Amino acid sequence: MEFTTIIKPKNKLFEVDFKEIWQYRDLLSMFVKRDIVTQYKQTILGPTWFFVQPALTTVMYMVVFGGIAKISTDGLPQPLFYLAGIVLWQYFSDCLNKTSSTFTTNQHIFGKVYFPRLIVPLSTVTSNLVRMGIQFLLFVLVYVYFVVSGVSVIPNIYALLFPFLIVLLAGLSLGFGIIISSMTTKYRDLTILFTFVVQLWMYATPVIYPMSTITNPTLRTLMALNPLTSIFEAFKYGMLGVGEFSWWQLAYSTGFMLVLLGIGVVVFNKVQRSFMDTV
Repeated sequence: MEFTTIIKPKNKLFEVDFKEIWQYRDLLSMFVKRDIVTQYKQTILGPTWFFVQPALTTVMYMVVFGGIAKISTDGLPQPLFYLAGIVLWQYFSDCLNKTSSTFTTNQHIFGKVYFPRLIVPLSTVTSNLVRMGIQFLLFVLVYVYFVVSGVSVIPNIYALLFPFLIVLLAGLSLGFGIIISSMTTKYRDLTILFTFVVQLWMYATPVIYPMSTITNPTLRTLMALNPLTSIFEAFKYGMLGVGEFSWWQLAYSTGFMLVLLGIGVVVFNKVQRSFMDTV
């Protein structure tokens, strides 16, 4: 008898079979559609929530951080400044939170049928990319409104880095997510701790404030160690003409992402061999 498919265990921890993932691209597409459809199934507003959520978040930031705390927005209209951070942060945090529960959420599927396990976190990153694209359209509409209204917004050539910045966010969220997912197969309380850490992480990232407000040298150094800082600042600098841009900082974020993904693949491959015994 000739077999059309032979499933072999991975002998190397640092191994990603891209050919096999490509063969399961239809499954990847199905998971992406599932994530998009089921999220707003049986809701009144449906996909409109893609716009409502960032809009309401922006209004809340305007009231709390702009109105009460009086945090600077580098001279930009508050809706435009906050939306620039919200669009990127929601993509990163959504990918991170969902990929961090890959094993526990999909244990019923993993235990019944074989397919490359990386398909699931990859589908999460991809489906959230669709959502981020819709929310980016809202940012563009607000952007055009203020430009037509006469507000001085000065984009520059660095705006072309936007696709690369999204790749960095996707890589960082995927790397952190699969590492946390692998650890939570044994230690479930890490899920609660990680949710809390993600919430605090936003305040350590220039989402609701510009880097110009950070004058303490120690705090600026700590902010520079955050791989997300250069990504958010590069986006605002390119799109809005405010903020700080550094090729060195962007190179640091890129290197951090590549190392993190490498570690994530090793941990993920090690855990997936026996996670059904512990999950």
